[in-house]
Amino acid sequence: MASMMQPQIILLKEGTDTSQGKPQLVSNINACMAVADVVRTTLGPRGMDKLIHDDKGNTTISNDGATIMKLLDIVHPASKILVDIAKSQDSEVGDGTTTVVLLAGEFLKEAKPFIEDGVHPQNIIRSYRTASYLAIEKIKEIAVSIEGKSLEEKKSLLAKCAATTLSSKLIGGEKEFFATMVVDAVIAIGNDDRLNMIGIKKVPGGTMRDSFLVDGVAFKKTFSYAGFEQQPKKFVNPKILVLNIELELKSEKENAEIRLSDPLQYQSIVDAEWNIIYDKLDKCVKSGAKVVLSRLAIGDLATQYFADRDIFCAGRVTEEDLLRVAAATGGTVQTTVNNVIDEVLGSCDLFEERQVGNERFNIFSGCPSGRTATIVLRGGADQFIEEAERSLHDAIMIVRRALRSSTVVAGGGAIDVRILHWHLKVWMEISRYLRQHARTIAGKSQLFINSYAKALEVDFVKKHMFALMLSSSWRDVNLNLEIQDRYENISQVYIFDSYKKDKLMKRTENHG
Repeated sequence: MASMMQPQIILLKEGTDTSQGKPQLVSNINACMAVADVVRTTLGPRGMDKLIHDDKGNTTISNDGATIMKLLDIVHPASKILVDIAKSQDSEVGDGTTTVVLLAGEFLKEAKPFIEDGVHPQNIIRSYRTASYLAIEKIKEIAVSIEGKSLEEKKSLLAKCAATTLSSKLIGGEKEFFATMVVDAVIAIGNDDRLNMIGIKKVPGGTMRDSFLVDGVAFKKTFSYAGFEQQPKKFVNPKILVLNIELELKSEKENAEIRLSDPLQYQSIVDAEWNIIYDKLDKCVKSGAKVVLSRLAIGDLATQYFADRDIFCAGRVTEEDLLRVAAATGGTVQTTVNNVIDEVLGSCDLFEERQVGNERFNIFSGCPSGRTATIVLRGGADQFIEEAERSLHDAIMIVRRALRSSTVVAGGGAIDVRILHWHLKVWMEISRYLRQHARTIAGKSQLFINSYAKALEVDFVKKHMFALMLSSSWRDVNLNLEIQDRYENISQVYIFDSYKKDKLMKRTENHG
């Protein structure tokens, strides 16, 4: 009796919600489904953009799943998992962020009836993992390798991968134009894994077709002093000196004190300061460099000094652009101008300063190392250009992963679907395979794998077939000929298989 009167041990703070069991599971599923419904309308070629206005007054227009999920102020702990998988998909693959959220929501939606009927979640999770493994093996089976193909054939396939990604983006109307640009940029950096070797510079004004690719480095003209306009703006085969030091007269540090016994010594101190800066500038000139760049300031004295000697200089260059210049031209960033030898100098076929819209750009082209590229993006409003940048980022990530995986499968929903025009039916390729496999399994797992297969149908049916029904006449079971014609070349849309495998794994892991 005494043991029954012992006080309870409370581990949680008073007022903490301790709901658990089936009602809480259903509540978590409902919360995740609500978040998935927010991004559902952005999916596919007829997806709509979201205009998001935050409390700071910033306005964002996007249909990118990861961007939207980051901007949503989600407080439900279960729903936050969807934000995490969207971020993971964006960092690893670059695209498919909306689909990964939708599929996770669909898996939970299909599991909800089983939870309500009292099925233990671990049984569902076990079957979902089995279905995920089977789906990935099926993707490997039907994947097409690009190993051994010529460069032109690879570029053609990669361009189709990029076009597939861009088809649902804001710049989808110019997907062929940008797909070629993206492929050329990715091939330019070779096997370099550093994504920042591909620079994207935004210049408001003009049309999307005014965008161009620089096979090298381009960056906006930095702040300049008097004498800058007297410098040459074009060089052929110049030597390039990349610095990380200041080239200007430096004032004494705060509270510095110099005591002089003779007033005449003051002039010697002033002369010493000038001699130091002139000595640095003279060493830069003697190095033979025609273009001098520095991450720190290049003052008015140095600017005029270089202008008098037909040398171009630019100070306060961002670290990212400076490193890209060094990588492309074969130069090395110097922290001193002492003993500057030819081996640390970079070079390129052509350097020029070009007017782009209202901006002036310093462009290095024909770089010997060729491990970098720059896309100069044009467009109307700032929000439009920012969304175009996010779209190009997704396409760049896709092409990079495609080069690594060396295998592609039909994309744009085609991997999830098989169109049989002669039967006027739509069969989900992976879904069909999983349903057939489920028939060979006894017990409740058959139902769970079937629900997994049904959830996969959202990837194509919601994305494409609904869009076609809206844009074409749909009469009962008769398929309009226009729909058939639009899918005659469905094999022309590609995506790499590791991208699909990553999406399946993340969706399944999220459910677990």
